[in-house]
Amino acid sequence: MNQKQLLRPVADAAALSAPLANYNTADAVEFLNTLELQRAAETLASLSLPRAVKMLEAPELHRSGELVAALPPARAAALLGLMADDRATDIVHELDEEERARLIPLLGNEARQTIQKLLSYPPNTAGALMTTEFVAVPATWTVAQTLQHIRQVERTRETVYAIYVLDPANQQLQQVVTMRRLITGLPEESILEVAQVNPPVMVDAQMDQEDVARLIRRHDLLAIPVVDAQQHMLGIVTVDDILDALIEESTEDAHKFGGMEALDKPYMQIGFFEMLRKRAGWLSVLFVGEMLTASAMQHYEDELARAVVLTLFIPLIMSSGGNSGSQATSLLIRSLALRDWWKVALREVPTGMVLGAILGCLAIVRIVIWQLGGFHDYGEHWILLAITIGAALVGIVTFGSLSGSMLPFILKRLGFDPASASAPFVATLVDVTGLVIYFSIAAMILHGTLL
Repeated sequence: MNQKQLLRPVADAAALSAPLANYNTADAVEFLNTLELQRAAETLASLSLPRAVKMLEAPELHRSGELVAALPPARAAALLGLMADDRATDIVHELDEEERARLIPLLGNEARQTIQKLLSYPPNTAGALMTTEFVAVPATWTVAQTLQHIRQVERTRETVYAIYVLDPANQQLQQVVTMRRLITGLPEESILEVAQVNPPVMVDAQMDQEDVARLIRRHDLLAIPVVDAQQHMLGIVTVDDILDALIEESTEDAHKFGGMEALDKPYMQIGFFEMLRKRAGWLSVLFVGEMLTASAMQHYEDELARAVVLTLFIPLIMSSGGNSGSQATSLLIRSLALRDWWKVALREVPTGMVLGAILGCLAIVRIVIWQLGGFHDYGEHWILLAITIGAALVGIVTFGSLSGSMLPFILKRLGFDPASASAPFVATLVDVTGLVIYFSIAAMILHGTLL
């Protein structure tokens, strides 16, 4: 798009911004999301800087990086310079190298240095999520001095609900004061006198965002300070930023659980060929995996020919193992803070055995009712068949639970995303091994009768 097209006359700019005149920020963002990219960029360019900044800072705004890239460089740099540092960094992350090289030099020195520093932290860490716009005061100040300082800097800070008290000698984080304790303190009191009793909860810049979220929840915080090895304040991670990040990560995990790459855009904005690319890879891998199921059935072709009745229960056997494995995987993905895989294994083995026994009993009851009720004749060895199905379900559900719980640990150890141990992936694995377990147990119990 020609950027000169965005430089509209004042009357045209007023016409573009008119539909948003009576909208609050959330509704204006939703309206902007419905416009095609060029029209949305033109509308954003027509707004006042403060209004445009508020809309760009909203996490619900789609294509924020594309919108900034479509603006004239001077306008884009002005918006990024006025935005909260963490949100501006998120947008710069979305730009390609050429667009970054074009915009970053146009930023002010302070904004440029801050954004470049935040860009240096790995994604999904405290450092990548933090903002440097926090309220910090020396430990020698009084309550009155701190309140006056907050009045002066409030508009330029991410939050003022927590005030960080620094040692004036070495600038180390010494204490945290909540706004409630500050406004209830006497003006002449020292800031340390109204500080919380417990030592401050701090995180390292490299800490994973899920671990940061657990600390925020455990200590009921609105923000958590990020410090370096010497306990110097680097920034803060606010609860709203961590929620936005976790929602985005949960969405990616949900896509991976379905056996596909995560979508980085709203569904209706994904092109046809891009959608094929994201879905075809995993689907092909799963298809190749299912080929092993066909190979397993070919291996037991003679057993199937001699005991056709065994084929009736193959869907039951395969689905039960896959379901138990998927359950275990889904539970463990949310609990990967657990470090001891063997404790998980010791828990899943008896759980799988009991669950398998429950399903096995249900299968035996079903066979007995159908046989004695005359609904179906399973042959003269139907009792042995029922025992075979029951025993196979115990083995397969146990294996499914164990493999489903161990896969996230294995993938994490290998450096892959544990969410890749998706339900279809686990189901495919258990399908193949389930057939081997099923026919192995059938060969032992039905040897000399049906087999």
